[in-house]
Amino acid sequence: MMDFESLKNDLHEDILSKIDLSREVADEEILELIEEIINTKGMETYLPLPVKLRLRSELFDSIRKKGIIQPLLDDQDVTEIMVNGVNHIFVERKGELFEWDRNFDSLNSLNDVIQQIAANSNRIVNEASPIVDARLENGARVNIVMNPIALNGPIITIRRFPDEPIDMDKLICLGALSHEASLFLKDLVVSGYNIFISGGTGSGKTTFLNALSAFIPKSERVITIEDSAELQIQGIPNLVRLETRNANVEGCLPISIRDLIKSALRMRPDRIVVGEVRDGAAFDFLQAANTGHDGSLSTGHANSARDMLSRLETMVLMAGMELPLVAIQRQIASAIDIIVHLGRLRDKSRKVLEIIEITGYEDGEIRLSTLYAFDGERLKQVGSLKNREKLERMQSA
Repeated sequence: MMDFESLKNDLHEDILSKIDLSREVADEEILELIEEIINTKGMETYLPLPVKLRLRSELFDSIRKKGIIQPLLDDQDVTEIMVNGVNHIFVERKGELFEWDRNFDSLNSLNDVIQQIAANSNRIVNEASPIVDARLENGARVNIVMNPIALNGPIITIRRFPDEPIDMDKLICLGALSHEASLFLKDLVVSGYNIFISGGTGSGKTTFLNALSAFIPKSERVITIEDSAELQIQGIPNLVRLETRNANVEGCLPISIRDLIKSALRMRPDRIVVGEVRDGAAFDFLQAANTGHDGSLSTGHANSARDMLSRLETMVLMAGMELPLVAIQRQIASAIDIIVHLGRLRDKSRKVLEIIEITGYEDGEIRLSTLYAFDGERLKQVGSLKNREKLERMQSA
């Protein structure tokens, strides 16, 4: 009997040649065709039952799903999948990173998966446009880098989120923050404080934003804006979800985060939630937060709350606005009320490291007040909220 990969490739070509591509073909029909061809092959050469079952699974995954990496996508313990070309696949499972013992059988099979992912997200990726961000049907975030940018072959990085969104109670159970801090944040969200979540890569910013958004009153109109739709905001009937679009070969112009924020302001939002700001869109987010859209939320990459302010200053300058630094700093101090900074510790756990209040702008500097800080064991309250106007207005309503 020929080796497994050669056998699978031969059967794969045979199956594709017999699929009627002129119409929609159901999964059940594909499975029946796979089983028929495997059984026919079994009459020519002996195929043990375990081999037949493996062929059935992998052939179906390669035609209708994501090929060899489909079992990883189905594994709820897997949080990150890193495909480094044809021969190396690295996996993060329960915080531990290791190299998987399987790989793609050819460059064509890897490219097939890449094109399927891109097409399902209405994206195009090729040598002319070798970098793309996309998402899978289950909401997983995907970054793809192709040749000639990726020197060791096409690269896929998939950040997989839990099938069930992690809520604040689960974060408390995981030790990410204290119950006291969660109640405090709930009051802030309900009262309409503008909150910015900062943290490094993999610190859990999107997960925390999802959990925080559960506190938004159900009666409000919420508009979410993202590069690739990842947020899983639930329980809000009046929810509008917007996603950016890249330019494509059909002549469609790109639609950026900045474009979507400007459009959202005309859609009568009570709150605007921006998945992440990483460029000149920071200016538009600050403008939105400064023009009556209390309770706006967003995230950004930074090593600390103070660093996040510096990055926001830089990103506003990236918008091409010829504004003096003092004006930018005043905008930030006026627009953002609270910064929640997250971090990933050496034991791989994700924690809220500090909750900072922006108290104003004075003597050429944005003034900060630390409300909660992580002392190495737990998140402790170290200060009290100074700007209580929104909170008191909510409590008296």
